[in-house]
Amino acid sequence: MTLREKMQREQQLKELFKQAQGYAFDYADEALQRNVFPSAKAIEELDMFAEELPANTGDAKAILEQLHRYGSPASVAQTGGRYFGFVNGGILPVTLATKWLTDFWDQNSALQVMSPITAKLEEVCEQWLKQLLDLPENTVAGFVSGTSSAIFCGLAAARYRIYQNHNWDFNQQGHNGAPPIRIIAGRQTHGAVIKAIALLGFGLDNIEWVDADDQGRIIPQQMPTLDSSCIVLLQAGNVNSGSFDPFEAICANANAVDAWVHIDGAFGLWAGGTVQLKHLTAGMEKAHSWSVDGHKTLNTPYDSGILLCRDKEALVTALQATGAYLTSSYSDSRDGMLYTPEMSRRARAIELWAALKYLGRSGVDELVVGMHQRAREFSEQLNDAGFEILNDVVFNQVIVSASSDEATNQSIMEAIQKSGECWVGGSVWKGKKVIRISVCSWVTTPEDISRSVQAFIHARDSVIAACEK
Repeated sequence: MTLREKMQREQQLKELFKQAQGYAFDYADEALQRNVFPSAKAIEELDMFAEELPANTGDAKAILEQLHRYGSPASVAQTGGRYFGFVNGGILPVTLATKWLTDFWDQNSALQVMSPITAKLEEVCEQWLKQLLDLPENTVAGFVSGTSSAIFCGLAAARYRIYQNHNWDFNQQGHNGAPPIRIIAGRQTHGAVIKAIALLGFGLDNIEWVDADDQGRIIPQQMPTLDSSCIVLLQAGNVNSGSFDPFEAICANANAVDAWVHIDGAFGLWAGGTVQLKHLTAGMEKAHSWSVDGHKTLNTPYDSGILLCRDKEALVTALQATGAYLTSSYSDSRDGMLYTPEMSRRARAIELWAALKYLGRSGVDELVVGMHQRAREFSEQLNDAGFEILNDVVFNQVIVSASSDEATNQSIMEAIQKSGECWVGGSVWKGKKVIRISVCSWVTTPEDISRSVQAFIHARDSVIAACEK
């Protein structure tokens, strides 16, 4: 039997897919109760994957069995309700099912002629996002892998537009001899923004830093005088405190002098789609570009990043690729590659469409506000248990200190992680090591919060008892 015949038979019989389905259902059933982080044994057993490249064709069923037996226990249970480490999000059942279906489609979403369904649903998502977030009608969307890529796209568009306004064609002339561009950023700016600044050649030494308040928000009164050579970088959701920069005043000043404003809203921009939390994003519609993740707060599958930009010409010109073989319509049909750096891209916007279609306005509101409510419950219960809460819990982030001694605080955090009851991460806040909690999954219940708080208490008591011996 040839390789082609073997694979054709596997596809026709469907046994592999049923096997994978069974393993997936087993994993889903266990995810809510298993240890959030893999055990030491599970991680140690990953060494069995370290082998020489096989010389011959393998057994597909055995490969799946190996992956489930040793891979599943070594995964992090972020689809459960007690993962609060990085802002990783959960996954909506409808989007997981959509991903399964579209994995069979295996669409390349570069051009409309490659995948008409993807092009149509990208167009629909673009319109729905504008409606949900109250963005300008001329806003266009690029569907990329994550906020890091989305920030890169937004700043590339900003670079093109600012140079064009100063009679400099960046695509032709490049940086050499170009007029200077000023980068204005708050001291609490996320590392992904800094990375994009470096990749685009602006130079980190050229950033004009603006002081932040005690919650990490840019202080408007500390902003330098802006002009038409400026790119201003703001945040919707500080990665530690969850705070939002004051968009209204800063954007108004920037617009008055033709400066470009980009808002990094990886997880926080979705607050703009709610009733209760919408005030946090007041004025964000006055920016020029926005970056946000579907796979964080909206709980779509990985990966799902979105760049929104109200200067289509700048975005497309900055990112456009050409080639004689690329049959692009450039007319009424949407060719997704025009709005992203990549040509070949998976059809991630279909899962985003399924999430928005399923949730609707009310569902988005309930999902996002629910995460905020769980974060508030977490902070209140920890505070009642004697832990120090270091931030105003305005969204889904909680910063915690378990001890005034940094070494003890670190030991308590590590004890929480090792417990398997929940998983939280560490960070640095105002120069001190802290415990950071991110509530970002639809699965998390009040019971998950209470159970996790007990893990905090047990870890603290155990560490302090050990120190006193």
